[in-house]
Amino acid sequence: MRKVFSAFSALACLFLLLPERLLAEQCSSQDLVQRNIERRAVEAANWGMPVVNYDRMFQAFKAAGSDFNQIVYWSGLFDWKNQVLTPNPDTIYVLPFFDTKEVGPVVIEIPPAGDDGSITGTIMDVWQAALEDVGPAGVDKGKGGKYLILPPGYKDTPPEGYIVLPSSTYEGYALLRSTLKSGGDAGVKQAVDYVLKSIKLYPLSAAANPPATKFVDVLGKLFDATIPYDLSFYESLNRVVQYEPWLPRDKVMVDLLASIGIKKGKPFVPDTATKKILGEAINETRALLSLRYDTVFEPFFEGRRWFVPAQPELVATAASFYETPDTYPIDARGMTDYWGFSTIKHLGPGQFYLMSTKDDKGQSLDGGLTYKLTVPANAPVSQYWSAVVYDRVTHALIRDVSSPGRSSLAQDLRTNPDGTVDLYFGPKAPAGKSSNWTPTKTGGRFEVLFRLYGPEKPLFEKSWTLPDIVSVK
Repeated sequence: MRKVFSAFSALACLFLLLPERLLAEQCSSQDLVQRNIERRAVEAANWGMPVVNYDRMFQAFKAAGSDFNQIVYWSGLFDWKNQVLTPNPDTIYVLPFFDTKEVGPVVIEIPPAGDDGSITGTIMDVWQAALEDVGPAGVDKGKGGKYLILPPGYKDTPPEGYIVLPSSTYEGYALLRSTLKSGGDAGVKQAVDYVLKSIKLYPLSAAANPPATKFVDVLGKLFDATIPYDLSFYESLNRVVQYEPWLPRDKVMVDLLASIGIKKGKPFVPDTATKKILGEAINETRALLSLRYDTVFEPFFEGRRWFVPAQPELVATAASFYETPDTYPIDARGMTDYWGFSTIKHLGPGQFYLMSTKDDKGQSLDGGLTYKLTVPANAPVSQYWSAVVYDRVTHALIRDVSSPGRSSLAQDLRTNPDGTVDLYFGPKAPAGKSSNWTPTKTGGRFEVLFRLYGPEKPLFEKSWTLPDIVSVK
């Protein structure tokens, strides 16, 4: 019996070894090493997408002449030159960037909401994991507050009177939005003035006599934070790895990153052959993410092309730094930071997003064709809706176009007698439809993000549905 078992074991081992021997004959040692680097570089890019996304924004901030513990803002409603991923052009953006490594704890002051204005948004760490939401939908409930961001390993007792936010990273930022109280230039000016006189950023060590906060206005300037799918992707990833502490959840990445040349305390200097492999790997990552983007999201309305661009497993971890005892959804996280930025900690009733990349026939939206979207009457919003067009490849606003979208707040928007609104997308405005038209660009694909602010029950009950975008002559 033992002889039979031994013979069977030997035969099983032979079959197990056969593919390995065949592979060894087909692949040289160099081939195997190169395949390993490419495979690991794809996984590194998927894992590191949130910090590269962040670093691209910070590098654009530095290019504008600013640095950490300062605030970048747009002093008006921006155009295509704001090249962050899928930005909302109907509000005033404010982005404080902070670094606690040298200065210690940092304070961000958020003013109370009132007749003069209201600030909403989220403070995040370098991974874009939400530390806390601010404003009426945040922890201060519209009363304002002093948010105190603590560096990793901070041991002192924080002073009273602050909303304390321990962070596992030194760097981070906040995405803040100043709400327009009215339309037109006057409403924009009021929202901007509210930012400049009310938001403050300074080290806790200077709290007794805070220095003036430095604001850097980038309105009308190119702010290119699009994701680079080349060697610079890994250079951004290396910068953050070198600067930040390893988190326990990510220790598995230490050896993986080292195998592609990213090792803490060592310079990242890939040779020519490795640069080529990394270039192929980042292109493969982009193709994989693009495929997922087209396939992983379920339609929100049955039989329609609109989808909510957030996977349930990521939504479930938004308030817990992407973690539960049994999950760490890096694929869903990478997917999200491939097309957008920022994380909301407490998902609530304030807004709802629907994305479409295809027409009613299932064809990709083509920038050289003309399309129509009919928004049904009685849209279920307490505030407003908007439809904004983005480049399908970069997920930023389409470059060199005059207007990125249309919203129900637009004073020149034409409404049909039955209450519906026809929106048009294409390289040229249809005759007599320019007030409801958003330009696209021949030679590229695009996507449309439909935002609903103050969404109401008919949307979630689906008694109100948004039809598909249709091609028109």
